[in-house]
Amino acid sequence: MATRKKKTSRRSAPRSADLAGSFAASGQKIWLAGLGAYERARKDGPKMFDLLVSQGKALRGQAAAAADQALKNVRAQAESASAQASGKWDKLEQVFEDRVARTLSKLGVYTQKDVQQLAARVDELALAVNKLLKTTEGKRVPAKTAARAGTKPQAKLRTKPPAKRAGKSAQKAAKKPARSKAEKPAQAT
Repeated sequence: MATRKKKTSRRSAPRSADLAGSFAASGQKIWLAGLGAYERARKDGPKMFDLLVSQGKALRGQAAAAADQALKNVRAQAESASAQASGKWDKLEQVFEDRVARTLSKLGVYTQKDVQQLAARVDELALAVNKLLKTTEGKRVPAKTAARAGTKPQAKLRTKPPAKRAGKSAQKAAKKPARSKAEKPAQAT
């Protein structure tokens, strides 16, 4: 059996040399591109830096204006929401006050307005009584007329000490014997 010779060995050598040459050429181009970028950055670097600074300054003004506008928008929305919430709260508070007032009126509790009206009426009545007292002070009113009116003249008003009254009623009670329920006469109905 005969052995075959490899034909690829002859062809692979030129291919590997071509491949190595293309890698070397690529590497050389990359190296030269890097050197060119370095040289350009060295020459144009300060100009580029100055250009970037001037563009940054222009953008800073625009960014500040945009930030101010955004802040104004947020504040306006917050104020709107606050006003809306305040309006809702006021409405809720009014509804609550109305319900409490209705419930209190159903229970017969006087409101502040009712108490003020009653106080005004009491003041009017006090003035009327004082006026009547002043007109009757100068005149002597007979006892029968005063009794009909429900008042006694001030000169005839006498009061006994409370201790004497209590003593007499206690003496009367002591004189009468106590009756039991059986002794009481039956009442006709």
